[in-house]
Amino acid sequence: MGKAVIVIVILALVAIVAFGQYVGVRNTLVTKNEAVKAAWSQVDIVLQRRADLIPNLVATVKGYAQQEQTVFGDIAKARSALLSAGSPSDNWTARLAACWRSWRTTRN
Repeated sequence: MGKAVIVIVILALVAIVAFGQYVGVRNTLVTKNEAVKAAWSQVDIVLQRRADLIPNLVATVKGYAQQEQTVFGDIAKARSALLSAGSPSDNWTARLAACWRSWRTTRN
């Protein structure tokens, strides 16, 4: 009867240790799973912020294109005035065009 009690006690201890290992591993897996979910949540947040900025970028580009169209229209008008200048009083357009050309070459 003494050997049977010792065997039962040893088996109970082995079962308790095995159960403790199981609980520890399961807790570790749950913790790591939650960390992965939190990381993916951060990725989703960054992607949402990026998607929210796209309309602002489109509006900025549209505004810039409108201003560029206005500037190029004014330049075309100034060039046509320069080409059609017939009197010395219209000479200011020639000077304006020359200044613009020199500014444009130094800018590029």
